Amino acid sequence: MKKVAIGIDIGGTNTAFGVVDAAGNGYGQGRISTAGYPNIDDFQHDLALAISELIQDEEVEPVGIGIGAPNADFYRGTIVDAPNLPWKGTVPFVEKFRRFFPSRPIRITNDANAAALGEMIYGGARGMQNFIVVTLGTGLGSGFVTGGELLLGHSGFAGELGHVTVDPTGRMCGCGRRGCLETCVSATGIKRTLFQLLADRTESSELRDISYHELTAELIFCAAEKGDPLALEAFAYTGEQLGRALANAVLITDPEAIFLFGGLARAGKYIFEPTGRHLEANLLPAFRGKIKLLPSGVPEGNAAILGTAALIWHRDGADLIER
Repeated sequence: MKKVAIGIDIGGTNTAFGVVDAAGNGYGQGRISTAGYPNIDDFQHDLALAISELIQDEEVEPVGIGIGAPNADFYRGTIVDAPNLPWKGTVPFVEKFRRFFPSRPIRITNDANAAALGEMIYGGARGMQNFIVVTLGTGLGSGFVTGGELLLGHSGFAGELGHVTVDPTGRMCGCGRRGCLETCVSATGIKRTLFQLLADRTESSELRDISYHELTAELIFCAAEKGDPLALEAFAYTGEQLGRALANAVLITDPEAIFLFGGLARAGKYIFEPTGRHLEANLLPAFRGKIKLLPSGVPEGNAAILGTAALIWHRDGADLIER
């Protein structure tokens, strides 16, 4: 009987789950709606049922469950005031979910922390003890690993690089403050940058006829590949802001490498070149030439499930496999 971990990634629209062994081999995946369940008990019941149906025909033994969710508190097993989830306040997610899986460890953290563990167990950070993973999606998430362990902090919410203030009078952020890094560096942030450039500049651009709601980071990338000056400038500004912020993060954790993951990272040189240039330019001399800026080594299609399953293998892997 193959020992496996269940990985669950709770998103605002859908929740994905899958079965993964310690080597990263998959034994099936599935998904259910998140937004369609205003009641947490109904959601957990149907999620547990879907997981049970997925594994019933497999020759596997689940040894634990890892969960990634916005605003997840690792220490308390809760989800706290997640703005994009239908359940408000503090949700005791792990305590409630244990009634379906009472004899197995269940661990929860935010999706960026799970991505960092996935990078360490299955991706480009294998063998590294100190690194940062930055997820560039609708927002900006980050996971810091120091000394081979996630940096969680006193209350479990350490490492929120996306909400470091880069301009106190800058753009309004979804968190309620102004000038957070993710207002500039994210798929949403680069859209805001592009529209500001369209308003302030007069150059011709194929993006001028696209409405804000129709515009995507992918369209900006496609325009940049064609040499569109405003698309190129939007990436240059995004990379500058990210590089400066990462230079500050390096001062705190002294990482061996920084990994970029997510939709915006797929822009390749358009995001990596300006980010790397401004990172290096803003580092203290002691760090220059020593920090690797790398794409994620985790297969993107399975990244969320691999990352959440890694919560189990990282903490309990050797013991669980030997039992």
